[in-house]
Amino acid sequence: MRVYLPVTLDELQQPSPALPGPRAGHAVTSALRALWPDEDEEGWEYAAQAGAGDGSVALLAGRPDAPRLRVVVAADVPDTCVRTPQDAAVPSAVEVVCDVTLAQVVSVHVDEPEAVPDVAAAASGDEAALERLDERDLLWYDVTEIADIPVA
Repeated sequence: MRVYLPVTLDELQQPSPALPGPRAGHAVTSALRALWPDEDEEGWEYAAQAGAGDGSVALLAGRPDAPRLRVVVAADVPDTCVRTPQDAAVPSAVEVVCDVTLAQVVSVHVDEPEAVPDVAAAASGDEAALERLDERDLLWYDVTEIADIPVA
């Protein structure tokens, strides 16, 4: 199953990055499909990725030393590693109960450096900054380019 994991750039740029489970994630769930029945697979995946982007902002709020960029990892994990919470706040929310290795990572999606002021403000609780971030697309990086992602 394709999952979208909110992470921080410092977490991802470790010498041997592994994303330990359990951790919050997002995916195309039956609840997401039911909410937008006329959407297609690409639209549902975009919504799940956007949910993970918001999750990355929440992570940054608790990690003041992490670079102020939203980071979302797209990974393919076994279905048995994904649980759907009963009381999910958003329809794409899932819990990934297994560790996610670099070999499972398909791509990484990161804000452009110009977004840093809005990301920092959003991580501090600025709702207007979060809305501005909703208008920004994340840049796509191949898994081999993780070390080359600009911090700012």
